[in-house]
Amino acid sequence: MLSKAGCPKTMLSIKDAIEAIEGRWKVLILFALSEKPKRFKEISREVSGITDKTLSKELKSLEMNKLVRRDVYDTFPPTVEYSITPHGLSLEKVLDELHFWGLLHRKQVIGK
Repeated sequence: MLSKAGCPKTMLSIKDAIEAIEGRWKVLILFALSEKPKRFKEISREVSGITDKTLSKELKSLEMNKLVRRDVYDTFPPTVEYSITPHGLSLEKVLDELHFWGLLHRKQVIGK
């Protein structure tokens, strides 16, 4: 259980964390990148249902929060690859717990 000690600080840190990974897509993008670096279209195919415009916006936000790195290679045409940063990898336990909770939730709510 979360400690209520220093509640304003706890609330602020939780707010910061939620803002960094909020929304429908960011966690799925991080999960897609957790295996290996990928190009834009690879991520787009793996995260089904996301539009290119939304993926671009979410990648920029993840990059701004230092969770994803964008590398541009000097090729013709330029190759752009996205990878999860060490800071992004620090979310591994959170993603694992979210996965396990999602399995329990699905079983509880949907019954499967």
